[in-house]
Amino acid sequence: MIKTFLIERFSWILFFLLTQVLVVFVSFIDSSIPLKSLLYIVFLSLLLFIIFLVIRYPKEIKFYKSLVEREDNLDLTGVEESNSPFEEIVENSLTNQTSLLKKIAIQNQTYLEQEKDELLSWIHEVKTPLTAMHLMIDRMKDEKLKSNLTYEWLRIHLLLDQQLHQKRIPFIENDLYIEKIQLEDVIYSEIKTLQSWCIHKGIGFDIELEELEVFSDAKWLSYILRQLLTNAVKYSPSSDIRIISKQKNEQVILEIEDFGRGIHSKDLPRIFEKGFTSTIQHQDNASTGMGLYLAKKAAQSLHITFQVKSELDKGSTFTLTFPKRNEFVKITGM
Repeated sequence: MIKTFLIERFSWILFFLLTQVLVVFVSFIDSSIPLKSLLYIVFLSLLLFIIFLVIRYPKEIKFYKSLVEREDNLDLTGVEESNSPFEEIVENSLTNQTSLLKKIAIQNQTYLEQEKDELLSWIHEVKTPLTAMHLMIDRMKDEKLKSNLTYEWLRIHLLLDQQLHQKRIPFIENDLYIEKIQLEDVIYSEIKTLQSWCIHKGIGFDIELEELEVFSDAKWLSYILRQLLTNAVKYSPSSDIRIISKQKNEQVILEIEDFGRGIHSKDLPRIFEKGFTSTIQHQDNASTGMGLYLAKKAAQSLHITFQVKSELDKGSTFTLTFPKRNEFVKITGM
């Protein structure tokens, strides 16, 4: 702050020094004025000026130093009280702007909450006729038409489900219930949901579960697996999808491997970015770029780590590493 202070007061310091030079110059050209005495006066003036700067420095930077060191938020409690008219102007301006921003933030938060509640309400309302539609499709006798309609119904169901969880993601910490979960039950439940789509595409599952239990949140873990399995089915030809669970370093590892179109190496670092689809298959209108993004966000809250290996035109392997039980103390304090 010393450098900043000197730069701020540079014009005043320069004015003082030029004044002293002018006094010495006048004494030099006017022989009636004793030069030595004047030099002594100039020296004392300079010494007093330096002492003045040293004394004033901590008082003048106290307010501005608190502005520099404060966190970038709307809390002004860490700002020092103003001690000069100019500091009062700055303080009043900050206070007024902060009050306005807080008011706008509260209004925006209220608006977002209302919008979220309306959208969630709409999704739940749409699910009712969607359920009725599924029951009507099940009664159909034309198997080919039934299969096609079930496939389209499933696409709508998954899109609504994605939208529902997208709105819940920001509040996921309030929605977690960590418990012992049977992996087999969760996996088979999600496979059953995708059954008609898998039959339509001729896709099967090869499941090998050495580890059957994990500590997690059943609802959000189901959602993560749903996104991974949906992607695997969507981008796979008629081939089996392998699901393996095992233990490594006292942690449960779950691998989902498909033999579909794979992911290009230059796309791998970006597949979890919001809205990112693909640079290779950019014309793919079926992809929203939200599935893996939301799955990764949910996994972070569950302390599940993601790893992806993929080779173009050969397939992809998504690996979920579950945390040790004692790590959930950070989430639930249990």
